[in-house]
Amino acid sequence: MSCCCAERKIVHIENGPKAIGPYSLGVQVGHLVFTSGQVGLDPATGAMVPGGLEAETHQALENMKAILEAAGTNMANVVKTTVFLRDMNDFNAMNGIYGPYFPENPPARSAIQVAALPRGAAVEIECVALVPPRDDDDCCCDKKE
Repeated sequence: MSCCCAERKIVHIENGPKAIGPYSLGVQVGHLVFTSGQVGLDPATGAMVPGGLEAETHQALENMKAILEAAGTNMANVVKTTVFLRDMNDFNAMNGIYGPYFPENPPARSAIQVAALPRGAAVEIECVALVPPRDDDDCCCDKKE
């Protein structure tokens, strides 16, 4: 017997970012989805978007949004983000782009300066989000199959 709350599902996405290494873009366990860190890669070209930190932040969030939608959820259900910045002096500029993606009840967040990011990115963002039950029968807590 197994419980769906303990099942691990890989999130597959057709029209969005592609992994640039041996990892999954998202993994769903029960009613939570964990995204991999997203940088400002243009899904159509696989190249970093031009325009610096602001453009990269916007694209990273759009990539994250696409993964969440593929998992059956959205940005309003994000409970935690982690933002990795190449330069903490970019914190305010990143916030200017990040804020409108979470207009109400923003998620918990950590922001960390790192030495370097993949593809020379200025920012990388990952998240954990709730995947709401599709209906009353979709919640399997305390149920065994």
